[in-house]
Amino acid sequence: MAKDKKQPRPKAETPKGFRDYFGSDVTERKRMLDRIAEVYHRHGFDPLETSAVETVEALGKFLPDVDRPNAGVFAWQEEAVPGGGTAGDWLALRYDLTAPLARVAAQYRNDLPSPYRRYAMGPVWRNEKPGPGRFRQFYQCDADTVGSGSVAADAEICAMLADALEAVGIARGDYLVRINNRKVLNGVLEAALVDFDQLNAEPGTMLDAMKQGLQVNNQGKALAISDAVLRTIDKFDKVGRDGVLALLTTGRRDESGAQIDGVGLSEAQAAPVLAFLTSKGADNAATLDNLRAAVGASQMGAEGVDELAQMAGLLSAMGVAEDRAVIDPSVVRGLGYYTGPVFEAELTFEILDEKGRRRQFGSVAGGGRYDGLVERFTGQKVPATGVSIGVDRLLAALRAKGLAGDEAAGPVVVTVMDRDRMADYQAMAADLRAAGIRAEVYLGNPKNFGNQLKYADRRGAPVAIIQGEDEAARGVVQVKDLILGARIAAQASLDEWKSQPAQTEVARADLVAEVRRILG
Repeated sequence: MAKDKKQPRPKAETPKGFRDYFGSDVTERKRMLDRIAEVYHRHGFDPLETSAVETVEALGKFLPDVDRPNAGVFAWQEEAVPGGGTAGDWLALRYDLTAPLARVAAQYRNDLPSPYRRYAMGPVWRNEKPGPGRFRQFYQCDADTVGSGSVAADAEICAMLADALEAVGIARGDYLVRINNRKVLNGVLEAALVDFDQLNAEPGTMLDAMKQGLQVNNQGKALAISDAVLRTIDKFDKVGRDGVLALLTTGRRDESGAQIDGVGLSEAQAAPVLAFLTSKGADNAATLDNLRAAVGASQMGAEGVDELAQMAGLLSAMGVAEDRAVIDPSVVRGLGYYTGPVFEAELTFEILDEKGRRRQFGSVAGGGRYDGLVERFTGQKVPATGVSIGVDRLLAALRAKGLAGDEAAGPVVVTVMDRDRMADYQAMAADLRAAGIRAEVYLGNPKNFGNQLKYADRRGAPVAIIQGEDEAARGVVQVKDLILGARIAAQASLDEWKSQPAQTEVARADLVAEVRRILG
């Protein structure tokens, strides 16, 4: 008979695009999120934990496909019920925290208060190609208000975001919440693209191709041009005013020398867009005046400027000055998704990149008003606004500022000199814990005392407790200050070592007091 083949051992490795988090990483993230949660709680927001699994129908962006289901999400189809003959629902790990909120707001609309303020923190999953700093599982931290169309809700989110950044340790002057409005940009586009058929399209340009190839009505054609303009505006922070002008008109060459086609607008048609992008003034009042000029006669654009003016006034009333939150038309990322105010938090301090060059840290949060998401479930307009903080980026920023990343102190380690006296050692650890001091008993092989101290060192223990038979008979313990001992070993002379011993003997009853003294 042939011998059964041995099953190969599984590889002990993290799946591609995923990572494991250990001690200090988890602790630091939790501490940061706890501080943010305190701010959200003070603003009247309630926590919400939704299922990690949603139906693909609820997620809304992806549809099942026989060959490759639901590209971009981790999805699967439930097996058919035995005897039923048909397969079950398509399910997926949640892609973000906003789609589950829309489902909750629709599902429990008769039970939830309106407006409904909620915050959520947790992992999300994306089935995308991983890369440097790009993982398939990561944390999000969201806060949203569902059911209010008032710009007061948007202003409240911005104020709360500023408070949250300061709560985790980002100082004023090191961040700025920048605010724009999709309606303003729509007004600018309206001013630039009033009548699609009046647009001058040079033969061979992108605009000419769109005019020739789009077999839809003028509104649809104008929307296609608007999308092209939006994609160009999104490059403003990279290519500047002149680069955007070139991309809106005849095109430009990039750094590699490759020719990038332009949209095909004339300079006159591009002028309102450029006026919008360069309308940032010395203060909010000046910026708003410039925006009113940029939108021209557009009613929608004027409505957007009015909303920005209201937000500026509300933020001022809440004590959020322009050094914390400011109207800034250059915020254009994600405008295609939003329906009104849009905002992002940018950290303004400099760091060194991987090549040693100085650069600003950049954005750590973004959000805005999205009034169309819940409507997918209810068929009725439900206004909503919210913000999402990039948890990993904000934690990286705190580490860059020296506000996180230090080695966390480990527990006090009670060493074991006699297996038969384990109850005594556990009682010592229990006394320390009752006093609020993190402590543990060494549970490895106690034969080699040196290994116990090595273990304490690997755990980052500040103190080790030692009690052998002699100390137990005399009712005392040895308390070893491991941090001081390491410093003495590295720096002190023999005389200094003798005059400042790192190990002291105290009565067993004074154990907690002595450890407290050492921990300071």
